Amino acid sequence: MDHHPSIVGLGGTTRTSSTSERALRSCLAAAAQFGARTEIFTAAALDLPYYGAAGCCDHPKAVRLIAALRNADAVILSSPAYHGGLSGLLKNALDYIEELRFDPRPYLDMRAVGCIVCANGPQAIGTSLTSMRSIVHALRGWPTPLGVGINTSVVSVDEAGICSAPEINVQIRTLARQIVDFVKMSAASGEQALCAAE
Repeated sequence: MDHHPSIVGLGGTTRTSSTSERALRSCLAAAAQFGARTEIFTAAALDLPYYGAAGCCDHPKAVRLIAALRNADAVILSSPAYHGGLSGLLKNALDYIEELRFDPRPYLDMRAVGCIVCANGPQAIGTSLTSMRSIVHALRGWPTPLGVGINTSVVSVDEAGICSAPEINVQIRTLARQIVDFVKMSAASGEQALCAAE
């Protein structure tokens, strides 16, 4: 298959180069090594008007985000754990997916979604990953089998996206592989169905 999957990454915090942003960049870099085209929205790019506010979808940042998600074959989400859930910054960005509700492929339908959570302790990782996966399901997306949790109380991610715990680096790469493989399998299945119908 000569198709290069388009993968959009959303995450991080308003603090540039946060751990969640570094992990997201690392995962997108791995996806690119597997042949994907990637686009990232972090920090300032996610500082959007509250979804539902008057004219929110006309904001240039919102227009760019909606267009990227509309054309995405898959998505990667990365968030800090705030009180057991994902950040308000990321949740507000995900609310803009409502603008895809009438698309031929509504919301995140038939798209793989990878989930990464960074937290200062293990409990918040579990609850936040569960929350993120629930949102993905509500948006008709397919969470990858692997979700990555990074306990920042004991590990760190450097500016190059390398985690101090080797097993986390393996998990991030595995997550990227699962996303790219899902897109390829989905495309192959669609091609087979098209051939059978002809």
